[in-house]
Amino acid sequence: MKIALTCMCSLLLTFCAMSQNTEMKLPAPQKTGGMPLMEALSKRATNRSLDPARSLSDQQLSNLLWAAWGINRPDGRRTAASAMNRQEIDLYLVGRKAAYLYDAKEHSLKLVAEGDHRSEVSSQDFAKNGDWIVIFAADYDKMGGGNEAIAGIDAGLIAQNIYLYGASEGLGVVVHASVDRDTISKVLKLRPAQHIMIAQTVGIPTR
Repeated sequence: MKIALTCMCSLLLTFCAMSQNTEMKLPAPQKTGGMPLMEALSKRATNRSLDPARSLSDQQLSNLLWAAWGINRPDGRRTAASAMNRQEIDLYLVGRKAAYLYDAKEHSLKLVAEGDHRSEVSSQDFAKNGDWIVIFAADYDKMGGGNEAIAGIDAGLIAQNIYLYGASEGLGVVVHASVDRDTISKVLKLRPAQHIMIAQTVGIPTR
């Protein structure tokens, strides 16, 4: 009986540890402050010179994801528009240690794959040096079969939010269509209805 109880406790602890490792709860986003909009627009720019040794803080990552595609109203609508509010864009993050799916409702990251897969997204230096690569995957099932042009517009709206937050926070941001879609789709375990539109690399600039 004692041995059985010990085994059950061990299994429970293992299960709890696994559950904790599969979700990264983000700190609450800071929804006030930051740079005035017109100033952020004046500073919005692409910066490919990213420091491979420095990382965004958890708070910066939280703020960035909420600014990009977070929920900003009680009815579940988002910080970026989407056609007919279909919310067909899923944001995946590829980082130094793992890849995650952003859960806007819980404001958390769900583990998708362990390990550093940044170089599998793109061979360009900025992608390998950036802290995070945001992958924009459009779920065509949510669009009644898919419309690449509409999904592209919706992805672009989110990407601009990331650019503006990056300008306000002094981050380096690069949007790019150069993505090894076949490879990274397998890493992220995307369904056939999910199509990668663009990617956006974010990091701490070297200058």
